[in-house]
Amino acid sequence: MAKEQNGKDNPKKEQLENYTEDNTGQFLTTNQGTKVNDDQNTLKAGERGPSLLEDFIMREKITHFDHERIPERVVHARGSAAHGVFKVYDNKLGKFTRANFLTNPSLETPVFVRFSTVAGSRGSTDLARDVRGFAVKFYTDEGNFDLVGNNMPVFFIQDAIKFPDLIHAVKPEPHNEMPQAASAHDTFWDFISLMPESAHMIMWLMSDRAIPRSFRMMEGFGVHTFRLVNAKGTSTFVKFHWKPLLGVHSVVWDEAQKISGKDPDFHRRDLWDAIDKGFFPEWELGVQLVPEEDEHKFEFDLLDPTKIIPEELVPVQRIGKMTLNRNPENFFAETEQVAFHPGHIVPGIDFTNDPLLQGRLFSYTDTQLIRLGGPNFHEIPINRTVAPMHNNQRDGFMRQEINRGKTSYQPNSLGGGCPFQAKMVEGGYSSHAEKIDGQKVRARSRSFFDHFSQATLFYNSQSEPEKTHLQDAFSFELGKVETVEVRRRMVGILTQIDTGLATKVADALGLQVPARPEHPINHSIPADGNPPDFQPVKTKSSLDRSAALSMANTPKDTVKSRKVAILTAEGVNAASVETMQQALAAAGAVGEVIAPKHGMVEAGNGKDLPVKNTYLTTSSVLYDAVYLPGGTAALAGNGDALHFLNEAYRHCKAIAADADANEVLRSTWFAEGETPGVFIGNDVKALAGQFIEGMKQHRFWEREKMGKVPA
Repeated sequence: MAKEQNGKDNPKKEQLENYTEDNTGQFLTTNQGTKVNDDQNTLKAGERGPSLLEDFIMREKITHFDHERIPERVVHARGSAAHGVFKVYDNKLGKFTRANFLTNPSLETPVFVRFSTVAGSRGSTDLARDVRGFAVKFYTDEGNFDLVGNNMPVFFIQDAIKFPDLIHAVKPEPHNEMPQAASAHDTFWDFISLMPESAHMIMWLMSDRAIPRSFRMMEGFGVHTFRLVNAKGTSTFVKFHWKPLLGVHSVVWDEAQKISGKDPDFHRRDLWDAIDKGFFPEWELGVQLVPEEDEHKFEFDLLDPTKIIPEELVPVQRIGKMTLNRNPENFFAETEQVAFHPGHIVPGIDFTNDPLLQGRLFSYTDTQLIRLGGPNFHEIPINRTVAPMHNNQRDGFMRQEINRGKTSYQPNSLGGGCPFQAKMVEGGYSSHAEKIDGQKVRARSRSFFDHFSQATLFYNSQSEPEKTHLQDAFSFELGKVETVEVRRRMVGILTQIDTGLATKVADALGLQVPARPEHPINHSIPADGNPPDFQPVKTKSSLDRSAALSMANTPKDTVKSRKVAILTAEGVNAASVETMQQALAAAGAVGEVIAPKHGMVEAGNGKDLPVKNTYLTTSSVLYDAVYLPGGTAALAGNGDALHFLNEAYRHCKAIAADADANEVLRSTWFAEGETPGVFIGNDVKALAGQFIEGMKQHRFWEREKMGKVPA
C-alpha cells in the first residue's frame, strides 16, 4: 500500500474512500435514504392480488437494475485493473522535461492501471491471441497523465482514419457474429493482406507476445513517439517502455486454448491473486530519447507508428518503478468506469504529428461521451484528478460538482477575474512551438512507405523456437480462412518478410509460394501524387538482429509468484511435500497440493496434508511447474494424474520427481532417457534447488523437437 506523499497518505486512495460505502451492519435504505423493511415482496392489493404501481421501493429497485449496464468499450472491452504507485529514481530527466512526477524522486505518484484484450467482448476469454492493452493513469500533482499503450510497440495502421476499418475487419463477422475474440477468420486476413503497412504488427501478433503468461509478465509500450519539453521550451522526442521485473513469458498456443476452457478468467485471477497475496507486480519505466535535431537521421520515420526505434540505436534508460499494490474495491465503479485518454497530459509532455496519435486525441473523448453518459466523465471518482479543478465548465449529464458564485465566464470582474489563467512559470501548460509549413493534403509521407524491413528484423531476431511458433501461428490462423485467394495473397505478403517463413506457411496451407506478391492497393499516395514504381517500398534495415525483440533474451532470474502443482495420493511422503513447499516459498513461489479428493490427503506417516485442488477441478495448464513426491505409486493407475504430467511435459514446463516415484514416471510418455527440464533425485533439498533453477527458464523449448506427447 502506498505510504507517504508530501507527508500525507496516498491522495487518490483518500479521495476514493470519500466515495466508498461499506454496507456491513447497516440498515437497508432506498437511494433517498428511506429505511426499507421488506424488499423481497412487492406491495399488492391482497396476498394474491395485483401489484400496485405505487410501490416506490419496487420501482426504484427494478429501474436501477434495468439501467445498471453501460455500453462496453468498442475495443479493449475485457479488462482487469489495479491501483499502485510510481516513483522516479532520480532527476535524470530534469534537463528534458518539467513534468514533476518524472523529475522529483521525493514524490510517490498514485496510479491506476488497466490491462485488456482488444478484439473480444467483455465476456470473452483472457487467453485469446490478441494485443493486450496496457493503460496507466498517473494521478500527478499537476493533473492526470494517461499513458495509453499496448504490450506491443507498434500498430497495424499508420493513419487513424483506417482504425474503423481495422476493427470492423477483426471483430466477429457481421452476418453471423463469429468468431468471438479471434482474428482467425476471413475478414481480418482479407484486410491485412491488402494493407502491407500491417506487416510489422502482424509479426508481433503471431508471435508468443500475443499469448502472455500473465499481465505481470509482459512489457508495455506507449507505441507513439511523444515529446518531452523542458522549462526552456526545448523539445526531445521520447518513446515510453514498461519493463516487467518478473521477466517476459508466454504460454504455448495449445495451452492457451485449453486455459480458455478451464479458466477464461486466468489473467484476471492471476493479477488479483498475486496482489491479494502480497506478490506486488513491478515494472520499470524506460525512455528512449532522441534530440529534435536527430529526427531524420534514421532509415525510418519517428512519426510512423508501425516502426520501433531498435534499442541498439537508442538504448532504453530505466528512470523509475511502478508497483501495483491494491486491488479495486468494486469492478464496475473503478475498472469499468475508468476513462483513459492519450490527450490527458501534463506540463512537460506534448504530442507529435504521428497521424495515428492525432486521430486518437479525438476518438477517446468521443467514445467516453457515449459510454459514460456525457462530458462529465472526469468527475467519476476513479477519473478525478488529485490536483484541484477550477474552470468555467458547467452542467450537463452526470454533473456532480456544485459550483459557487455567479460567474462562469472569462473575462469577468464580478468574480475578481477568477479563475486566473496560469503562465508557464506558474505551472501553466504550454504547447511546444513547432514550426509547421505545408499545404493541406490527403497524403502520406514517402518516409512511411517501408513496410517490411522491420518485420524482417523482428523475424530474424527471434530464437528458433519463437520462429517455429510464428510459423505455426500463421498456419493456424490462415488455416481458418475459407477464401483461398486471401490465403494466397497473405503468403505473398510473407515472401516480402522472409522466404523461409512464407515457404513453411504455404506448405502447411497446401499452396505454392507466389513468384511475386499481388500488387497491393495503394493507400499511401505521396504528396506529389506520383506513387513509386512498386508501392510499398522494401529497404534493408541497418541491423540484422535486435536482441530486445526476442523473449528468449529477457531476464530469467526469478520464480516469484510462480505456482507449482504437487501431485499426491494417499501414502504420499509428507516430509518430501513439506520440504519442497518450504524451498519454493523461500524462493517466492507457491506449491499447491493436488489430490484425488478435496479436504485432506493422508500421508504415509499418518499425517494429513491440506488439499488445494483435485485432479477434477484443476489442470496442468493453470500451473507453471509440477512436482511428483515419493509415496505416490497409486498415481501410476490414475489417468488424470498421468494426463497432468504428460500435458505439463508437452507444454515444456519444469517437472521434478522423487527417485522413488519412478513407477509413476514409467507410466508417462516421456519416461525414457534424460529429458530437458525433468529433474529426478533422492535428496529433496538438492532436487528443489535444481527444480527452482529450471523453473526460472520458464520453458524448455527443445522438447518440441523431440515430438509431441499425446495430452
